[in-house]
Amino acid sequence: MAKKQVFGEDAKSLKGSHKRMAKVIISTKNERGKFSYKETMVEADSVSDFIQKNKP
Repeated sequence: MAKKQVFGEDAKSLKGSHKRMAKVIISTKNERGKFSYKETMVEADSVSDFIQKNKP
């Protein structure tokens, strides 16, 4: 069953309230010498800060 479509000012206010998200994948080398990957969802505005904090 389809969702009801919202038009007008209500639709604009709903779109503005959503946060833009980005998937960030960080790789690390484990004890065995292989790479492991960690995926996280971060707000699009704070991607560079997240990467700087999680650099090895």
